[in-house]
Amino acid sequence: MKKQRRKPNLKPIKPSKNQNADSIKTSIYDRRSVLKHLRNGTVIAMVLGGGGYFAVSKVQATIAEQDLSKIGNGTPAVVQIHDPQCPVCIALQKETRHALRSFKNGELEYLVANIRNKEGSELANKYFVPHVTLLLFDGDGTLVKVLNGSQNSDFLRNEFAAHIAVSKKG
Repeated sequence: MKKQRRKPNLKPIKPSKNQNADSIKTSIYDRRSVLKHLRNGTVIAMVLGGGGYFAVSKVQATIAEQDLSKIGNGTPAVVQIHDPQCPVCIALQKETRHALRSFKNGELEYLVANIRNKEGSELANKYFVPHVTLLLFDGDGTLVKVLNGSQNSDFLRNEFAAHIAVSKKG
C-alpha cells in the first residue's frame, strides 16, 4: 500500500491581545525541512573542510620549498630561481616537479628561491643567475651545475639522476 505524504501542519498562531494579526506568521519549518537544512549544512561543511585541508597542505608544501637553509644539509638539492609572475618560470616549475616524481623522498631536495623576496634575490645575485634557472647543489652546499632556461621533464630527470650519482661518489 502506498504511503501518503502528509502536508506540514501550518496552523496560524493566534495573536494575543497586544499583537496584530498581520505580524504573526505561520511556521515554515517543520521537522522535515529542518532535517533537510541540517543535512545540506553538514554536506557544505564537509566540502569546505576538505577544501581547506588541501589548501593548507599546499601552502605548507610551498613554505617548505622556500626554506633555503636546507641547502648543504647532506642531501643534494635542486634550487629553482623563480619569479611567480613569470609564465616560463611556472612552466619550468611544473616540469621540474614532474621530473622529481621519479625519485624517492629524501633522495633529492627541491627548493624554490623566489626572486620577489630578499632570500631568493640574494641567492640569485650570489651566483649571478637570472630567473628561469635551476641550480644543482651537492650535499655540502657546493654549486655543481647550472641549468638555464625552460627544460622538459625527461631532460631534467636525466640531469637529476646524474647529479645524484655524482653527489654519492663525492
